[in-house]
Amino acid sequence: MLRTENYTRCRLHAIVDVDAAARAGWTPADLARAFLAGGATWIQVRAKQLPSADFLDLCDAVVRSASEYGATVIVNDRADLALLSGAAGVHVGQDDLPPVSVRRLLGPDAIVGYSTHTIAQIDAATLEPASYIAVGPVFGTASKDTGYDAVGLELVSAAAARASGRPIVAIGGITLENAASVIKAGAAAVAVISDLMVTSDPQGRTRAYLQSLARYRV
Repeated sequence: MLRTENYTRCRLHAIVDVDAAARAGWTPADLARAFLAGGATWIQVRAKQLPSADFLDLCDAVVRSASEYGATVIVNDRADLALLSGAAGVHVGQDDLPPVSVRRLLGPDAIVGYSTHTIAQIDAATLEPASYIAVGPVFGTASKDTGYDAVGLELVSAAAARASGRPIVAIGGITLENAASVIKAGAAAVAVISDLMVTSDPQGRTRAYLQSLARYRV
């Protein structure tokens, strides 16, 4: 299981979402490189519609780029592609393989993130061998269709209190302006998609996030 103190250097989970990147005029591989150049140490690769072979090619490319920076890469949903690409782990949702099954495939040292949206799901997640528990959508989002309403900072705080030291990662509607409030509510990190591309300079935007969040300690 990922130790909480390791999150002090990865307050930001920069998500390379293939569809969001295309809407912003970026190739996913170039966007990942921009995040890394901006100082991101944690990249999640997300591609809901991409064919498996193309998704694997993207994961391979991002893992290669991240290795130059010593950064961590996890793959959204696809434990098989995480294994094949040599990524550090996988992030799964409520409708994906459960963390216990992912562990069988990836082993005890892999990073396994698990999405939750309710108190009941958070409590169930604490019984799974997940490295961290994601909570959201915090403020609501157009980037990621979760099927759930915005949960607010209250659920982030509740998750932090119930997680028995397990790191909480908040996602959904996170912006540079509200990210600090999420950390103050108890999250160890924020996961961001669209707001990293809100300007034409995702490298600079990434750097601004890291500078803003660097003042907060776990």
